[in-house]
Parts: sequence; C-alpha cells; structure tokens
Amino acid sequence: MGVLWVGTPELGARAIKASSDPVRDEAPVTDKDREHWAFRLLVRPEPPVVKHTDQVHNAIDRFILARLEDKGLALSPAADPATLIRRVTFDLTGLPATKEEVAAFQADSSDQAYEALVDRLLASQRHGEHAAQGWLDLARFAETDGFEHDLDRKQSWRYRDWVISAINRDVPYDEFVRLQIAGDELTEDQAIATGFLVAGPDMPDINSQDERRHVVLNEITTTVGAAFLGLTIGCAQCHDHPYDPLSQADFYRLRAFFENIADFQRDKQLPPGMVERGPQGQTALVSIRGDFRRLGPSVAPAWPRVADAQSAAAVISPTQRSSGRRSALATWVARPENGLFLRTTVNRVWQEHFGRALAGSPGDLGTQGEAPTHLELLDWLASELPRQQWSMKSLRKLMVMSATYRQASVVPAGSACLTVDSANLDYSRMNRRRLSGEALRDFLLSAGGRLSLKQGGPGVRLPMPPEVTVTIPKGKASVTEDVAEHDRRSIYVFARRNLRYPLFEIFDRPDALASCARREVSTTAPQSLMLMNSAFSLELVKGLARQILAAGQSDHDAIVEAVSWRCLSRAASPAERALGREFLNRQTAVTESLEEAVSDYCLAVINSSAFCYVD
Repeated sequence: MGVLWVGTPELGARAIKASSDPVRDEAPVTDKDREHWAFRLLVRPEPPVVKHTDQVHNAIDRFILARLEDKGLALSPAADPATLIRRVTFDLTGLPATKEEVAAFQADSSDQAYEALVDRLLASQRHGEHAAQGWLDLARFAETDGFEHDLDRKQSWRYRDWVISAINRDVPYDEFVRLQIAGDELTEDQAIATGFLVAGPDMPDINSQDERRHVVLNEITTTVGAAFLGLTIGCAQCHDHPYDPLSQADFYRLRAFFENIADFQRDKQLPPGMVERGPQGQTALVSIRGDFRRLGPSVAPAWPRVADAQSAAAVISPTQRSSGRRSALATWVARPENGLFLRTTVNRVWQEHFGRALAGSPGDLGTQGEAPTHLELLDWLASELPRQQWSMKSLRKLMVMSATYRQASVVPAGSACLTVDSANLDYSRMNRRRLSGEALRDFLLSAGGRLSLKQGGPGVRLPMPPEVTVTIPKGKASVTEDVAEHDRRSIYVFARRNLRYPLFEIFDRPDALASCARREVSTTAPQSLMLMNSAFSLELVKGLARQILAAGQSDHDAIVEAVSWRCLSRAASPAERALGREFLNRQTAVTESLEEAVSDYCLAVINSSAFCYVD
C-alpha cells in the first residue's frame, strides 16, 4: 500500500491511501474530525440580546444585530415601499409587481400589509414555478441525455412538474426529500419524484454497459452527497477524500443504497424514475481506484461515518417491489437530528433571498469550504425548520419578514457600514442582485404584455438564432409549432443539456452536468450585446412601444412614465423623466417616427441596471 499526499500537511491536506483493500485500510473518523462546524451535533442557540430592539422583527434580526452592534453598527433603514415590493415579488415569484400592486402597497406598507403581501406571493402558483428552478439546478435536471447524441428524454418533464407542484403544495421538506430518494418504495403514485436520482447525464450507446452502470451509480451517489449533505463525497470514489474525513469505503457504502438499480440495456434510455431489480438486494462491491473492472471487498449500505457519530449499518426492510434500501437512506437523511442535512438546506435558502449563503460555498460544507459568517444563526435556522413542520414556505416567510431582509441596498456615501462592513458580510445593508437569465426573459415577456401563464406539460422548444441553428444536427433544432407556447415561463422551456437557450447560457445558467448549489454571476460584454441586439429583445420592445402608443400616450412625459412602470415597476424619477424627454426628442428627429423612438427608448431601459438588478 502506498500513501500519496495531496497539497501539503500545513494546508490541512490528508494522506490519500492507494490501497487494494479500502475497507481493511480505512482510517477511523476521530473526535477531532467531528470538531468541524458542519459535522457537530446540532444544538439550538438562544437568540442574543441586542440594544436596537426597535429594529427587531424576528429572531433573525437578533443574530444579525448582535454582530453589527459589536462593530458599532446597526441595520440600515428600510427600503422604500416600491423597492421592497419589487424585491420580494421577484424573490418569491420571479415576476415583477404590477402597477396596481405597487400603488396599493405604497398606500399601506405597514407590517400587516407587508405580511399579507408575502402570504399572497407564497400562495401564488407562480411561487413554485420560480422556486423550482433552484432545485432543478441541484438536481442537474435536463430533458436530454447529454454526451455526443444528447437524446431527448420524452417523459423527464414530469419530474419538473412534480417539483413545481410539490413546492406549491408546500409538501413538508422532509417528505419532499424522502420522496425523491425513495418515492417508489414509499408510495406507488410518487415514483416520478425519484426522477431526481436519474436526472443526470447518461450515455446509453456506450459499448460497456457495466461501465455505464458504474458511472451512473457514482453520479447518483455524488449528487445525493452534494444536494442533501453539502459534501463533495464524489472526491472519494477513487481514493480517500484528500481533505474531509470521507473514505473510499464511505463512498461505496453510500452507493450501496442504489446498487439494486435495474439492469442497463444498450441503446435504451433510463426510465424517468428509479426502477429496481426487485426485493433481493444487489451485493455492493468497492471499485479499487474507482475502476469498475477491479472489484474489491463487499460493503453494506451505510451513511458517511462523519455525518453520524452513532453510525451503524442501515436497517433495511425490503418490500414486494424493491430492496427497501433507499427508504432507509431517505429516513436517515431527512430526520430532525441530521444537522448536516439541515444546515445544507437552510444555507441554500438563505442564499436565494440574501444573495449570498451564510456559509459561502453551499455545495461544500467540508473543511475546504467557506466557514459561515453567522454560525449561530445558521444553526438556529437549521433547528427551526422542523419546528415549522418542515414548511419551506414558513422558512422563506421568516427570512423575508425580517428587518435584515427589508433593509435598503443603497446607503448614503460616508456611512460607517461602507468601511466597517465593506463586503457586507455582516449584512449591514441589503445586497443588490442581478436577475437570472430565466427571470430576465420572463420579465421581458411580462413587460411586453406577452407572458403566458399556462402551466405544466412537455418542454417548449424555442426558435434559436440562425448562427446557433446551423451548429445543431438535423432533427435537434425542431421548434414548437404553436407560437403561443413560445411565450410561456422559462421554467417550461425545453432544457437541452448540450445546448442551452442563448439568453440563459450567457446569464450563467449551469450546464446540468453536475449538481449546482450556487450559480456563478458573471459580467460580460455579450450580455449587453444580447439584450441590445437579439431578435427577441428587438421584437419585444417594438411590441411594447406599439402597446404604449395604442393606449393613447403620445406625450413624452407620459411615455417615459408608462415605460418606467412596465419595465421598472415604479414611477420614473425626475432625472429619468428629463433624460427620457431628451432621448425621445432627439430620437424622433433622427428616425422621424415616434414608434421607432419609443422602441429605442424601451430598448435603452431594458439594458439598464435598474431593469436587470433588484435592490
């Protein structure tokens, strides 16, 4: 047996064991290993006492204020009503607030009115359509196989629709997770939920079906570890993890829960949900150095040892249909004592509403991930979710009702928080966040009065630009014939693994080749070029201009005001009105057409930061 160091001992790297028997040579998990914050037993902390009690709306504010007060700071003033309703409406539905909704909230922005607004947004069917996208990123969901042929998966949309429905019904989160691991074992009518397990890329035409099976099972195991435990356990499929206390045997014990997957057949795609061979469990063997041709000792199904100090072999109860292994794993994962699972969950939800996770690497809570800025708050939220009957809507409401969430993002120059908390790691103000590509497309359709709110069904295939179409093999560039379908929400756009819709790709949609807990947010010139020059943008702004003029608005001030409400969800500021008048005067003289001038003005507005960002 040889030993290879990855990195240096000074940097905390571990010795990788290159062993012919990863079980026999497995290193024990020590108490020191479990001292890492993510592996500790979950203990509910008491919200701290603070001085600025007038700024406290709920316990979240106490944890945030305690840190701020230690640095001589307090929360920033609340955002104005128009900014706040735009923020929370996008956050909870992915769509803009209407002029009527903004006006009503501006007339009464009391705590009671704000709570009623939050409740209404969470009860909307639009909420599930928006929140589902983050989960589909985690599930590496697409409607094709990937790789060279990228074959369509004709039934995969059913899993997407199940996720949307489950979120809208506020299925308790522990049940939501259990069903995606073992829905077919737990109840006959929830098998589609296990589409989570088989949503990853696959190569049905590979010569060796044994190799295909090995790759798929490893990918499932890696995704389960990342999505539910926040661990990069996939690093241990060939050797012991170089940094975290995860052995190669740990990896294959976790994989053993899925080992009973039905046999693979050449050129036959996987079904849209998990299918097992039957109640007789398949023997699970370690692959030496990750090589499917070099099988080592057998392992029993078990969860990672570091995630459970009292870890024992899983208690398996076979059913008439399946081995019962996954239901045992599902029960262990989604239990209220599983601190690693709960921390992983609430950390991601916090990221969705505040623009940054409390632990900044939500896909890696291991020793090389970023430590949480507010560990006690993270643990309090983790312990709170089961207390809220596992309701994700209640958890989201708790976050957006906090004074921390309601802060303004823009503070006066010279404010102490800009120097003391320059990176806003202490949440002394709200983070500005750019809309995702999906939200930008939905916003454009909404502003243009074209957005279709039809729900569910197979993915909509949108027209692609000619320069993209010529690169697609024949038969892959088909477009949905009913043009009314083209205006549906982005969640329903056909998700091809090898070719993302250009607007989504350029605004950082993940490639669905692996689970994604945090999207990158890039700033590139092609993003502006896409919004400025694409056929989609030009078509939208021309339609918007025609609608505004058809409504009888020909006065330049009225046009500027109408565009502001449609594109920014608020009234135009005095400076914007002055600039808008000047722009329309000059552009009308150049184009000799008011409609073209208004189109150009709309195009300028949708390319502004005010359109693309939420304060």
